[in-house]
Amino acid sequence: MTEILLLDDDPLQLKMLARTLNGLGYTKLIGCNTAAAALAALAAPGRDVGLILLDLNMPGVDGVAFLRLLAERRAEVPVILVSGEDERLIETAARFGASQHLTILGTVPKPVWPAELRAVLDRWESPAPVNAPPAQYPAEEVARAILHGEFLPHYQPTIDLATGALVGVETLVRWKHPQHGIIMPAQFIAVAEERGLIRDLTRLVLRAALTQGKAWRQEGLELAVAVNVSMDDLARTDFADYVFAELERSGVPPRDLILEVTEQRFATNPDAALATVSRLRLRRVTMSIDDFGTGTSSLAQLRDLPFNEVKVDGSFVHGAGSNPILGAIVTSSLDLARRIGMRTVAEGVEDAADLAWLRLHACDLAQGYFIGRPMSAEAFAVWRTEWAARQPSLFS
Repeated sequence: MTEILLLDDDPLQLKMLARTLNGLGYTKLIGCNTAAAALAALAAPGRDVGLILLDLNMPGVDGVAFLRLLAERRAEVPVILVSGEDERLIETAARFGASQHLTILGTVPKPVWPAELRAVLDRWESPAPVNAPPAQYPAEEVARAILHGEFLPHYQPTIDLATGALVGVETLVRWKHPQHGIIMPAQFIAVAEERGLIRDLTRLVLRAALTQGKAWRQEGLELAVAVNVSMDDLARTDFADYVFAELERSGVPPRDLILEVTEQRFATNPDAALATVSRLRLRRVTMSIDDFGTGTSSLAQLRDLPFNEVKVDGSFVHGAGSNPILGAIVTSSLDLARRIGMRTVAEGVEDAADLAWLRLHACDLAQGYFIGRPMSAEAFAVWRTEWAARQPSLFS
């Protein structure tokens, strides 16, 4: 029987993952807590390793470095990334693995739930490899999915760091593919932007977010809804008018719509979008610089453009309390934003230490897996009850 290799530096995590796999019927497992041990197991005579479950955050040789080692050895063993890191970081690692011609079957977040792991394992066991999801889907398939309504909104909660109160959500799109299940944005957003499909996709997500915002308001829950937009969207002369029409249709106040623009995309040609951003801000729509600190022209954008919110990238936030370099980057970003009157949002809050550190440094809002993962509107209702139970102990 083919063996599954588990690579994680934490013995407890290895034991829990093995127990989960045993419960799913997999008993031929090899547990390794270092990259060297894993490579030795792969090269051992008589071994038949057919799958690797790989953690990313490990001392010494981390998961990304291990992917490179696999590529150098021309390993043909498929990989599942099992990690508690930020979703975007996991997606980036998966893209790197695919770029090295490795078979990345999918990702599973920690803590590992049997159903989520089972869904990815089913891809490994599929008798038809042709059905494996590609690293990037072709534009024709993305266009078909938009036409057939296969893109679904997921919502990640945002909380007030002073009180723990739920104040809003970020709307993140997922593709419910008829063969491959839930597909993450890394596998279709770039194609949509390059092939002129981002306009229709953005409008689909924006309308869904505002419709859901209206439904929440009818329940007495007034939340800000954030939607990611691209440079292509802002450069369109009709985009602001579309946003205004959707706000009027939904009844969501303009101040409760947040349009998030990543630095890299905006930096390419900011002049083309100046009129759109200005018109949106005149109507009091919130404009947010997403992934702050990862681009090349952050200070120029703060000087020239009427943004009123800064989202500090999660790659700096997680672990800032224990890493002096990360801590300096985050505190500098927070201080700069405060000095020019901008609201601050921290992404990538992955544990209680991140949360406590951000509160100590007076960040305004936060989101991250420790607070809540992206989820459907139905799951969000359940999360609200769970958060209400957790909130007092975290914000006492």
